Amino acid sequence: MRKLKTPAKTPTRRIRETAELFETADLLSIKEASAWATNHLGKNVTPSNISYLIQYGRIKKFGANGNIQVSRKELTSYYKSFNGRRELSWKDQLGGDLNWALSFDQYKEADTTKHVHRLHPYKGKFIPQLVEYFLDSHTDSFKKRVYFKKGDIVLDPFAGSGTTLVQANELGMHAIGIDVSTFNSLISNCKIAKYDLVDVHNEVTRITRAVKNFLANSKTIEFEDRLLQELNKFNNKYFPVPEFKYKVKRGEIDGDAYGEVKAKEFLPIYDKLVKEYEIKLRQDHADSFIDKWYLQHIRNEIDFVFQEVKKVRNVNTKKIISIILSRTIRSCRATTHADLGTLVGPITSTYYCAKHGKVCKPLFSILKWWQTYTTDTVKRLAEFNRLRTNTQQVCLTGDSRTIDIFKELDKKNPAFAQLAGKQKIHGIFSSPPYVGLIDYHEQHAYAYDLFGFERNDEMEIGPLFKGQGQGAKQSYMEGIGKVLNNCKKFMVDDYDVFLVANDKYNIYPTIAEKAGMQIVERFKRPVLNRTERDKSAYAETIFHLKRK
Repeated sequence: MRKLKTPAKTPTRRIRETAELFETADLLSIKEASAWATNHLGKNVTPSNISYLIQYGRIKKFGANGNIQVSRKELTSYYKSFNGRRELSWKDQLGGDLNWALSFDQYKEADTTKHVHRLHPYKGKFIPQLVEYFLDSHTDSFKKRVYFKKGDIVLDPFAGSGTTLVQANELGMHAIGIDVSTFNSLISNCKIAKYDLVDVHNEVTRITRAVKNFLANSKTIEFEDRLLQELNKFNNKYFPVPEFKYKVKRGEIDGDAYGEVKAKEFLPIYDKLVKEYEIKLRQDHADSFIDKWYLQHIRNEIDFVFQEVKKVRNVNTKKIISIILSRTIRSCRATTHADLGTLVGPITSTYYCAKHGKVCKPLFSILKWWQTYTTDTVKRLAEFNRLRTNTQQVCLTGDSRTIDIFKELDKKNPAFAQLAGKQKIHGIFSSPPYVGLIDYHEQHAYAYDLFGFERNDEMEIGPLFKGQGQGAKQSYMEGIGKVLNNCKKFMVDDYDVFLVANDKYNIYPTIAEKAGMQIVERFKRPVLNRTERDKSAYAETIFHLKRK
């Protein structure tokens, strides 16, 4: 009799059956824990995810290298304390109308910062999946109709770092961005530009070689090597991984108090090396941002690389390498790892770092970050090249309240301006600045100092320096209203406007009124991955506006 063929097992079925074998076992290998957690959570959990939990003291490690195990019970407890409960908790705090589908929690950070979206840091940007959701052609029980189609022109009057422009390109749409910040426009245009990647690679290779030759004549590299050797010995002794973090997480050690004591113990070793290698820490002046926030050796390298960038002949290559340099120097500011976003004060010595759970050091050379970011940038540009469509995107520098969009577009791209004049702009997808939250020029002060760009701080709408008082709110409402009224002149009659905002002051109904628009839909979403330290429940609303 002919035997019946057993159906092949799907990967999902294999993972489930493997996981079931471990339901009664407590100690699991990292691979076994990965399979169990994938089945338990209903989403892919990789061995790297389990290793991360160990590395950062979330769960305890059993065994030694080559035979590391974790406790299934402890994993269960960890996931119960966070996963799943957050949705219920946040809805209790923020309201039952919170749409968890718009949390995009199924995406990893690599997805939300895909390809060119991570060419340069930028505070307050939204994730590309949010833009895709409203621009693409899908519908679901929440998004009941399609708002944009291929070939449409989308406008972002607060372009920021260009997320809307990039996603419009991916989806086969044209896009125009506007930003009052010259540097923001540079970032946006660099993301959507086309490059001769061979030329980019050759130029960054040339500059890297020049930097290494420059450093060969200094004591910086030798000093850092010695300092790292001493730090490794000290940290291995007093901050063993992952035991130290595990004990801090459970309150067995006061990490800050213990760390401060040990950091002081290391200072004599540091001071001795600084003296031995004749390392100059502070610059002679502190008049500008670059003077104040960079150690002297870092400043020397920044100036050297900047002169090398000036030698690049291809304009697009020069621009993208300028972005790489800006990204590099942002990471090399003289501050602690925990204060990169806030800049409490310049630091010139070793210190206890709560973020990494050990004694860390300031940077004395840009070479490591320069090499990392050059490699990463070329890779991301190549990734986007494979996805890009044959559409037009431009970011204009100007005030969205008054700019003649088509006239300025004609100066940058006459063919695109002609197309825009014929079919007009279909709608807006944008995230306006929030009231009194961010100074958009100041967050990139180092770049303005380096490149000599003119700053337009006084033209920002709702900047941090104006506060959140009644006058600031009134000015904000007037400003956003003027932007929308100006943009209407260039849009089709049946436009769709989507504005992403956390409207805690309930001012968007007034803004809509000032713009002669009406709010026809509200989409409320949880914001899970914020850059701020505050991890409390937080939501934002996507306001859908149409002609009144």
